Amino acid sequence: MTDTVPGFRRASDRQKLLPRSARAGQLALPPATPQLTDLETVETVSGELAARAANAPRHATISCIIPCYNEQDTIADVLKSLLAQTRLPDVIHVIINNTDDDTPEIARSFEGEHTRSVKGEEFVTHIHVHDMGVNPDKKVGALNYGYFLSRGYDFILGVDGDTTLARDAVERLELEMTDDPRIGGLSAIYTIDKNRKGLMARFLVAGQRAQFAAFNMDNLLRGRNMAVLGGQCSLFNMRALEMVMVRHHQQAPWVRDSEVEDSKLSLQIKDAGYSTKISATARAFVGPMTNLRALHGQQVKWNFGAIDLFWPGQRGDSKGQPLHPNLRLRWFENISMAFNIASRLGFLLLLVAALSIDAFVFNPIWLIPPAVAILLNLRLALAMKDKSASDLLYAALMVPAELYMWIRMGHFVSAWAQFLAKTDQDNWAAQANAEKGKGSAYVMPLIVLLAIMGGAVFAWTQQSVGVQSAILSLGWPILYIATIAQTIFMLRKLVRRHRGFAV
Repeated sequence: MTDTVPGFRRASDRQKLLPRSARAGQLALPPATPQLTDLETVETVSGELAARAANAPRHATISCIIPCYNEQDTIADVLKSLLAQTRLPDVIHVIINNTDDDTPEIARSFEGEHTRSVKGEEFVTHIHVHDMGVNPDKKVGALNYGYFLSRGYDFILGVDGDTTLARDAVERLELEMTDDPRIGGLSAIYTIDKNRKGLMARFLVAGQRAQFAAFNMDNLLRGRNMAVLGGQCSLFNMRALEMVMVRHHQQAPWVRDSEVEDSKLSLQIKDAGYSTKISATARAFVGPMTNLRALHGQQVKWNFGAIDLFWPGQRGDSKGQPLHPNLRLRWFENISMAFNIASRLGFLLLLVAALSIDAFVFNPIWLIPPAVAILLNLRLALAMKDKSASDLLYAALMVPAELYMWIRMGHFVSAWAQFLAKTDQDNWAAQANAEKGKGSAYVMPLIVLLAIMGGAVFAWTQQSVGVQSAILSLGWPILYIATIAQTIFMLRKLVRRHRGFAV
């Protein structure tokens, strides 16, 4: 690496990068060169002026990389959304791996130079298509290949092969990134593409939209600190990536020994002294999982990868970091899910037990928690920028949200069971097979639930009336306390200010 290569700079370099946007405010630049009267030689003068010229502000450059695996149904829309941006990337690399469909042929129809004029500004980009064939590192291998293709640019924009961008997403990401050089990675606000047909698909899409909205709002309200710079649409500072490689002795930014390569890189960027943020306004639309099998594969991979990250000593070359700031939200999600499982399963078991001996007495106070949950879900739905009637009905009816929570609890239990069993399973391959309609792992949580209920009912029938009464006398107060704690937490989220953020 030398100083003569465009785009490469020393860590001590403080060159300012300018966004190519008419929305950019006035930049605070260094003062003009003072009058030099006491310099002894012309060589000194020319040397200082040359150094100043080298650090003069210039427009930032962006390389976009799109890892693709069997994306024939979506890659055309992705490229069209990029070519319709108000700020085009300077180059776009479509990197295809392990694909056996028509993705390469469709992508190559966009290959070549493209120009676009926006408010008098002329943008030129080139689309290149790279077919890696069989790649054992899958998406990680494609991302790292894209990194090496992008060296010399200031920023790398990572976009998934099923993610379309709002027309000003790249412009807004660049504005925020150039405005604060402390940012090492900036994620767009993700929302699920809602245009799906079929009752099951629409139900799952509504659930995923609510799940993403809650996650995004939590990050926005925590100082916009983003725990995960998702691969769906994130802008990375090239300096930050190179710092990660140096600090962690890596040959490339993305590591192949993590189930969640984006979460791992986010932690490393934070460790390198950069911040990881979520954009306040840039938006991207992610392809949803439209059946239970595919959703199970995706969510178990995500959950297992998160557990792997904060569990100390799980990997010899990629140690867990349980106290890392980026993982606080992950811990909170796991603890919250454990409470959800305990309270719901506990209520179900106690209800069946009480009904079996005619000991259940309905108390209207039990209506408070679901009422608060409905209000919380409605407020989140109203905070969606592209909300629809389906989002509002999903929140108001409560039953769809409750069913989706049970599905998520199954994913959570499956991920922890896999982790504690220390099974050597390729969750990348499992998700890919699930999306192709293969595998039946998604029914295991239901089988486990039925087994637990059956075992509990059998054990209950073997107890005397006195023991049964004692169990109910102890179980209901414990459930009261847990439910009160959860309701207080929901009330806290219900009344917190959203500060104008829309998800």
